[in-house]
Amino acid sequence: MAKRRKEEDDSPKFESALEKLEKIVEAMESGDLPLDEILKKYEEGSGLVRYCSRKLTEAEKRIEILMKNKEGELEARPFQVEEKEDEKDDKKGDELF
Repeated sequence: MAKRRKEEDDSPKFESALEKLEKIVEAMESGDLPLDEILKKYEEGSGLVRYCSRKLTEAEKRIEILMKNKEGELEARPFQVEEKEDEKDDKKGDELF
């Protein structure tokens, strides 16, 4: 367990990883880097994307909303994003094809 805690402490926080990823993208888009440096940045960025994606998935799994059941008691339910009306309309159009 101590080893797992050490790994968590060594890993970057989501916000700093996202900020670093944005800087990498800016540097790559500048067109000023040699090919070798672009490849290094790409590899580093790919790792940061995987990390951020994993953290977002973990956060999504942990989010719960307390809702009242039929008996009026509070119960925990998984978080579900409600779709907006225009998003529903967009999906209806997709079903036609």
